[in-house]
Amino acid sequence: MKLVVGLGNAGPRYSHTRHNVGFSVIKTLGERHKVKGRSRGPAIFGEGKIADQDVVLAQPTTMMNLSGRAVAYLCRACNIHDLANMLVIVDDMDLPLGTVRFREGGSAGGHNGLKSIIEAVGTDGFSRLRIGVGRPFAGNDPVDHVLSTFRPDEKPIIDRAIRTAADAVESWIEHGATDTMNRFNVRGQPDA
Repeated sequence: MKLVVGLGNAGPRYSHTRHNVGFSVIKTLGERHKVKGRSRGPAIFGEGKIADQDVVLAQPTTMMNLSGRAVAYLCRACNIHDLANMLVIVDDMDLPLGTVRFREGGSAGGHNGLKSIIEAVGTDGFSRLRIGVGRPFAGNDPVDHVLSTFRPDEKPIIDRAIRTAADAVESWIEHGATDTMNRFNVRGQPDA
């Protein structure tokens, strides 16, 4: 069983914000593979198959900074004991808009959702897929930036990144982490 968790903030106020690109990838995967989520505990999740493997697609219903509570619950509910079977999808201000990067393990890198998960599960030994949402303009608050929606000129770039990220999740499930890194961690990705 593989667990794929897209991070974001629950509720309509946040639905199209930069912070919620993880939710958007889960939605895309759910549509592609006909996986319907239902609310249970602190998450919405559904089970299905991708590349003939059992997969759970999930979105925490906690706020981003409390994602660890939902992820710990999901690991218990889905019997995920080996965190090599978990992939977390997050926004990243340190990547250029539309860039998709896969990584096995590592620090939270300043991302409060990842920090919460690492604290809750007791390790940073899980894969993550980061989607670049761009940096705020000089003098703008980073919190305001991640809680803002994409400008019209950014929308095609982020829509393509969400599709690419969904492709990367499928690759991870079918081919593993190394092949996924080799295929998706390329320079110049947003313009490709």
